Amino acid sequence: MRYFCNFGSTEKYIKNTLKKLLAVLSKAGFDGFLLMIAIMILLAYFLPQPGMVKEPVSLEEIANAGVSLIFLFYGMRLSVEKLKAGLANWKMHIIVQLTTFLFFPLIVLASRPLFVNTDFELLWLGVFFLAALPSTVSSSVVMVSIAKGNIPAAIFNASISSLIGVVVTPLWVGLFIASATGDFDVTDIVIKLILQVLLPVIIGIALNARFGATAEKYKKQLKMFDQAVILTIIYTSFCKSFSEHLFEGFTALELAGLAMGMMVLFFAVFLCIGLLSRLFGFSDEDRITVLFCGSKKSLVHGTVMSKVLFQHSTITGIVLLPLMLYHALQLIAASIIAQRMARRKEG
Repeated sequence: MRYFCNFGSTEKYIKNTLKKLLAVLSKAGFDGFLLMIAIMILLAYFLPQPGMVKEPVSLEEIANAGVSLIFLFYGMRLSVEKLKAGLANWKMHIIVQLTTFLFFPLIVLASRPLFVNTDFELLWLGVFFLAALPSTVSSSVVMVSIAKGNIPAAIFNASISSLIGVVVTPLWVGLFIASATGDFDVTDIVIKLILQVLLPVIIGIALNARFGATAEKYKKQLKMFDQAVILTIIYTSFCKSFSEHLFEGFTALELAGLAMGMMVLFFAVFLCIGLLSRLFGFSDEDRITVLFCGSKKSLVHGTVMSKVLFQHSTITGIVLLPLMLYHALQLIAASIIAQRMARRKEG
């Protein structure tokens, strides 16, 4: 009897401890989605066969269709009227977009001579790919909200960034893809981006007046759909990379160094943006918006664009690795900073 009582109290203790741990992790920015990303990578390592099957329908083809649907639903939630209204604070928007698409890539580009003709050249390409990506939408707005910044401006910048990224990201990455994959056809990539990304967004915007409210109503379900597509892309990408043994040349210490490098990149950009926003005399609310929108990178756009830019390539898993590390670390760092800013304003 005593045994069962002890077992019951131990079980209760473990449950309470797990709840507290999950609460702490949630505050730090970890969530179930990050856990699922790790599970997909492990699944690709131990069970890559499903991700390599071509008949009757491959997971890659399903993911391709999912990419178009992601951007269709994204377009449905974009209101042209709201985008026009957001143009008023043009100076702040220019700083955010220049930081996202010019300052970020140039920082990483400056480090390229250190990695050319080394075993880490592919990892550098992955870092450059993330540097050329647009800002993330949902988490940028959430962090700005927590820190009590300019939320409408954050929504505007994140939305515009996503649209600009459809054009600018492939142009930046195209400078170096040919040497990595050996088959970069600019015309082919542009056509795929137009059909798979830009056209669905345009159709979605056209349908906003009729279905925008419905898309907004079911945004939680649409977010789950987005995440399912992203997880499928991550799984199939790592299946290819593991099957070609592309990660065997990297040690755990080197991957830890990559994670450290991603943190350094985040804080370097974050601090530079802070100095710029003070130089231009932005208000506290606008400065918060610039900081979080300009320093974040979108895992959603990164994974779906990798399907187009690195299609049929086995290096996609390696290219996505820096982005996934940056995504997790930016959530943790930004969450802690946002909460501190909020407490400072309340005090």
